[in-house]
Amino acid sequence: MEPPSTPGQMEMDQTVENVESALYQLYFDPDMKRKDEAQKWLTQAQASAQGWQWCWALLSSDKIPEVQFFGASTLHIKICRHWSDLPAEQHETLRTQLLSQILHFSAGPRMVLTRLCVALASMALNLIPHVWSQPVVDMVRAFQPQKLDSEGGGSAEGSQDPQTHCLALLELLTVIPEEFQSSRLAPARRSQLREALASEWAALCPMLRQLLQSQDSSSLVKEKVLHCLSSWSGLDVPLGESQELVQDCFSALSNPQLFDSAVETIVTVISQPDCHRYVDALVSLMPLVLGLHDQLKTAAQDGDMETSHGICRIAVALGETHSRVLLEQLDHWQEYLALVNMILFCTGIPGHYPVSETTSSLTLTFWYSLQDDILSFEEEKQAVYLQVYRPVYFQLVDVLLQKSHYPSEEEYASWSSDDKEQFRIYRVDISDTLMYVYEILGSELLSNLYDGLGRQLMDPQQSGVWQDTEALLFGFQSIAETIDVNYSDVIPGLIGLIPRINISNLMLADTVMYTIGSLAEWLADHPVMLSSVLPMVLQGLEKEELSVSSVSTLKRICRECRHDLGPCAQDILTVSQAVLLKNLHKSSQCMWLMQALGFLLSALPLEEILSRLLSLITPHIQQLDALAHQELNASSKQSIMHILGMLSSLFSTLDISTQSEVSEGAASPRLSPNPVVVVLQQVFPLIQTILGKWLCDSDVVEAVCGVFDKSVRTLLFDFGPMVPQLCDMLGQMYGAFPQASALDLTRQMVHIFAGDEHHLSNIKGLTNTLTSATLALFQQGLRDHPDIVESFMHLHAQILKRKPSLYLSDQLDVEALFHCGIQAIKFPETATVKAACLFFTEFMNRCKDVPSLGEDLQKDGKLLTETVIHAIAAGSPRGATEPFSDVLLNLNRHCPALLPLWLNESLQAEGFPSTHVSAEQKQNFIQQLLREQTNKRRLKETVMEFSLLCRGLQGSGYSKY
Repeated sequence: MEPPSTPGQMEMDQTVENVESALYQLYFDPDMKRKDEAQKWLTQAQASAQGWQWCWALLSSDKIPEVQFFGASTLHIKICRHWSDLPAEQHETLRTQLLSQILHFSAGPRMVLTRLCVALASMALNLIPHVWSQPVVDMVRAFQPQKLDSEGGGSAEGSQDPQTHCLALLELLTVIPEEFQSSRLAPARRSQLREALASEWAALCPMLRQLLQSQDSSSLVKEKVLHCLSSWSGLDVPLGESQELVQDCFSALSNPQLFDSAVETIVTVISQPDCHRYVDALVSLMPLVLGLHDQLKTAAQDGDMETSHGICRIAVALGETHSRVLLEQLDHWQEYLALVNMILFCTGIPGHYPVSETTSSLTLTFWYSLQDDILSFEEEKQAVYLQVYRPVYFQLVDVLLQKSHYPSEEEYASWSSDDKEQFRIYRVDISDTLMYVYEILGSELLSNLYDGLGRQLMDPQQSGVWQDTEALLFGFQSIAETIDVNYSDVIPGLIGLIPRINISNLMLADTVMYTIGSLAEWLADHPVMLSSVLPMVLQGLEKEELSVSSVSTLKRICRECRHDLGPCAQDILTVSQAVLLKNLHKSSQCMWLMQALGFLLSALPLEEILSRLLSLITPHIQQLDALAHQELNASSKQSIMHILGMLSSLFSTLDISTQSEVSEGAASPRLSPNPVVVVLQQVFPLIQTILGKWLCDSDVVEAVCGVFDKSVRTLLFDFGPMVPQLCDMLGQMYGAFPQASALDLTRQMVHIFAGDEHHLSNIKGLTNTLTSATLALFQQGLRDHPDIVESFMHLHAQILKRKPSLYLSDQLDVEALFHCGIQAIKFPETATVKAACLFFTEFMNRCKDVPSLGEDLQKDGKLLTETVIHAIAAGSPRGATEPFSDVLLNLNRHCPALLPLWLNESLQAEGFPSTHVSAEQKQNFIQQLLREQTNKRRLKETVMEFSLLCRGLQGSGYSKY
């Protein structure tokens, strides 16, 4: 069929035959366009008043399941969204018809039955509590055997099968809470319905218990009972009333067919936050959970992951969710301790995660919760609990270290990359758990780890496989990464033991590297120990497989210990230079390594820095020179960007100003230029050559600008000698091929040097050149270059903030800049819009300092106001609301007399800024806006509410975000 073209035609064509024809077109027509047409037409048909009539005909027995399902779905939609269209006198008829159809479809198809149940559940939610006070009781009564034969819609076949009707009733009872949870309801109505439904639980619970206990109930019925209990528990029904039913669920765990559903139900019920109020019920569940321990052990021995996983979930749900409540039950402390030990068994369950077990990871958050609750008690009570639970936590450490063991190298090589990644994450979780355990065990934990490592390395009889050593080091590293171990008396011994470790195994070597890195701050306070571990780090640096760990460790040592590395500097530089020239490491690790060397060079004597710096970078500069004269291709581009990136990384940390922090007395003025500046001046012609060939490649240009950007951020005023030639280069480069990176670098130059009279003329000339070129681009259209617009707005916001007097220049067209900002506000990219708003905020803040700015604001303020209002209404992303609030707040501050006129003139236009807002709502917005000249938060809320109104989203839930 062809969907009708007009609403009137649609209503005339809404016969059962046409709806059915459209459904066949939707489900079976191979033409996607016709499918879409049918979908749209059927959606409109469901919303029409006629849907109340034809939906019943689609439920006829002679229809295919897809047609019947659409009929049931239409009923649900009509009840859920168009309930007010149905006269009250028809409610009883509808209820009777729905019950009849549910009985009729009790044998299937399942999808139709479920949809009809959802429809009746939705109807119940509309009528509870005043019109339909006891829906559950009435539904149960309607499905009783003696009632079935009298139901007009009950088929003979259905009446003869009580189990089928029982399953249908349970499906109906299950979807009621689910429909409640998914419905969008006002808070007061939700609270009213929750209370009314919870009151029905007293009638429903005994029936569910009877069905679960009955030997006549099939596994299907019992499974449905479990799902029903799980669904109703979400309504916070009292655990005290469900206690016996929940206990019956434990019996279902012995039935393999019901095990998964029983686990899910028990976990759902006891994880409800309201359960803590029913202490006796929780205590009564502990023996039942402990009774599963033997089944858990058997499952662990047999490698039955599903069973052990399920039982563990139950134990953790009870132990973790209610740890504080159960800790406080002093009469039952032995039972809770037994539960804690049961969870400890789950933590240490045999096998390697995630290949041969997946249970242990479920328990890790429990140990944090228990520790947190114990430490939250007052000191006297806390001491008692620590006496009981500290031994458990010492056992936990042993278990966690055992679980962190790598498998054999052969087995590990057979793991998939996904398994290896999951194991890595698992070890991170264990590391976090060990950090929390330290809060309870303190320095004694480090002592135990040290003693264990000493036995491993010093006693030949105790020396075991490499995994044992690796696990102990992993424990040290986990704690040292986040806990201040500077005052620990075992660290010197640990540093002394590390050189004894054979790092031929790569995984052990990796952990050794990370352990040394975690102790970098301690080494800074104890520099005499550096010589013990630094050779191992340099040895690791020469192994490609240890790239990440060795480079990151060297970087941490160079950053923290730079002032004590003088005697080792040559060794570090020699090894580093060698591995860089061999290309042993990936690009990102090369960047880290150059940052490490920047830290190292920063602390060397000033007279040594330049020679060592040149020695380090000369081979790379020579390679860059060769690349600059090669043909343009992807390979040479990648190499050029790699070398430029290394220079950027080196210059980002080579900061000789840090030497003044450790020098004594007043620092004498430095007459010689900064070593970085000397290098930049030497390579400047080469960089110009590269730009000459690669100017049209934004990646290469960005890499070039990155070298200077990192340098100027680090050197600050020491970068001064480079300013004139860099300004000339940026002006020429941008004039030939405008790119955002040039604007960003100029913004950094403005930030540092705009206040320096020696460089002001260069900065002024550069900003004028870049501004003229960009204004010309705006004339041509910059829609495809939001990055340039964003950077341009940020540049001028910085100029206005740091040196507004630049706006006094005759070469700067302030009016054109204002209109560029207006255009930028209209961009769809959030970052660009925010940059434009920042520009206007700074623009208005400087109106008093620069009179021409105030004149332009008065002249074009109305246009700015209209543009901002339109953007708030729908023209810009909703994420830009806060910057628009800043613009309006500043307009109100700086133009208090004109803003009311601009707002009234703009908003009086019919349909502006949106057809969704009335004249009254516009006036209310104006009044609220004009009242705020200081409170940014309140104005932001006002703008957000108006934005939602204009977009037709008021009350949709978006206002939360």
